[in-house]
Amino acid sequence: MSQCAREADVIVNAADMTHRGAVEALVEGLRGTNKTLVHTSGSSIVSDFGEGEFSERIFEDDTPFTPEPLKAASVAINHFVQDSARQGVRGIVICPPMIYGRGTGLKRDSIQVPALIQLSLAQKAGVHLGRGLNTWSNVHIDDLVELYSLVIARARPGDFFFAEAGEARFLDIATSISRMLGYGGRTISWPLSEAIAAFGEEAVRYSGASNSRVRATRARRLGWTPKHMSLLQEIEQGSYREDFASPIP
Repeated sequence: MSQCAREADVIVNAADMTHRGAVEALVEGLRGTNKTLVHTSGSSIVSDFGEGEFSERIFEDDTPFTPEPLKAASVAINHFVQDSARQGVRGIVICPPMIYGRGTGLKRDSIQVPALIQLSLAQKAGVHLGRGLNTWSNVHIDDLVELYSLVIARARPGDFFFAEAGEARFLDIATSISRMLGYGGRTISWPLSEAIAAFGEEAVRYSGASNSRVRATRARRLGWTPKHMSLLQEIEQGSYREDFASPIP
């Protein structure tokens, strides 16, 4: 992997934010070349141990924080990439929150929204955890791609970028999914204990029932301007309707 990295002009690691060995190999291959390595992290690094309640905490790119123990390794990898600037690597970190919309590559779907749609299909109602007041920032996949292009062209070694274009409560996401599926906006609360039994505590506490509210201040200063419809509009009017919405009689 290190040799392949050295032969590349730009490397974007979008495979696994938690694989330390892969990132170390990429940095080793690029050491002293001043070539670009863009590492993809995720805003779950600032998520709380949630129970479906709202949090007022908002994180900008340089807001100090102490990650939850399960997220400490991912934060350490981010720092490793940023610090690689001292070794002659143009190491940069992009940290998206919830990604929505349909991609154009081999894997067109993100994780969170399709999973929520599938849960809602099974329950015949929009599904949220607890009261669903917990809130995540989000970004459309096409806007995110534009940020990668901009970062590759303009960012400085060691930069860190949140990639946020808005935010939404999980209750509102569930309502939009319900409308898109033809359930009239009806929602139900899935008990946390049942969700944990089905998906595990980490997936529930640090994702579906948590808050992750970030602001892409540095990306906007770089010139990034998200243009696509909001998450709730995308669910009710956009690409998900192609595969999931039932025809209206």
